[in-house]
Amino acid sequence: MRQHWQKKPLLVRQAVPGVQAPLSRAALFELAGSADAESRLVVQADGAWRVRQGPLPRRALPPISRPGWTLLVQGLDLHVPAAHALLSKFRFVPAARLDDLMVSWASPGGGVGPHVDAYDVFLLQVHGQRRWRVGKVKDAAFVDGAPLKLLRHFEPTQEWLLEPGDMLYLPPGWGHDGVAEGGDCMTCSIGFRAPAAGELARELLMRLADEGDGDGDAAAVRALYRDPKQPATSTPGALPDGLLQFARSALERQLADPDALARVFGEMLTEPKPQVWFDAGAPRTAGAVRLDARSRMLYDERHVFINGEALRAGGRDAGLMHKLADTGALDAADCARLSPPAAGLLDEWALAGWVRQGA
Repeated sequence: MRQHWQKKPLLVRQAVPGVQAPLSRAALFELAGSADAESRLVVQADGAWRVRQGPLPRRALPPISRPGWTLLVQGLDLHVPAAHALLSKFRFVPAARLDDLMVSWASPGGGVGPHVDAYDVFLLQVHGQRRWRVGKVKDAAFVDGAPLKLLRHFEPTQEWLLEPGDMLYLPPGWGHDGVAEGGDCMTCSIGFRAPAAGELARELLMRLADEGDGDGDAAAVRALYRDPKQPATSTPGALPDGLLQFARSALERQLADPDALARVFGEMLTEPKPQVWFDAGAPRTAGAVRLDARSRMLYDERHVFINGEALRAGGRDAGLMHKLADTGALDAADCARLSPPAAGLLDEWALAGWVRQGA
């Protein structure tokens, strides 16, 4: 993290010795045909690229023996316990930044072309071999008309052949092109969230405004602009100073409470993805609990956030909830130490499917 994170690439030979693919090729192909999974097919033939979005039934996939095609399945950690366990190895980075695990299966010569990501990525080889060419992007222009964001001018400066267990880390802005060699090739990509400043500000302001609609100062929030002293004007196109100040005050009011900003930020970061839903759970009994693989849980000094909800927490309850967020589990002794209100929350989460019984 000190030497490479967001600075320069890092190749780690045998980062995960003895690594096993989180699922078989047949199971991956089956998952790609499900509407619950986010999948893509990328085919390169005769110098042209073709992309098809899932669901992808088996008949939509080329023969295994055909070279030059790739199947991508996003969010594998939401569907396959082994993929969730593999993703958990990367929790040395704050969970607020960790996004998901994508798997790429490729026939010989398969890949997605030279491209660049706006986020950090770890590329872990879990089956077969893939050759990576890497270089700092100097010209971010894309190939015109291509169905993928392919770099028009890609100048690799480093090249490696990765075997199962090998891993390559790339910071944002580094171009890379991975091509499968030999037989079946399966690579797991661990990606991170990197929101754009404008997108983040827009989302937070919308959430603050929605929250403000129901706060105690409702009269101030819903007040309409008034200008009883406005004189007749010969410059109607000029922006009134009073209206500008009214707008500024409205924004300042929403941002005045730092606790409110932290609260909506935590809610936003733990909001489940649109394609995620939870199966109803069962009543909780005495014993250990663990977070469901689809649950997102974070905390700050005053709050615990889970799946888009913010809750106040303090004292021993806060410490135990922080442990649940950090480790993904509480043992039976931890659960027994929760106060009745906190234990009641755990009961609600169990029924909602947010936590599951057992270690």
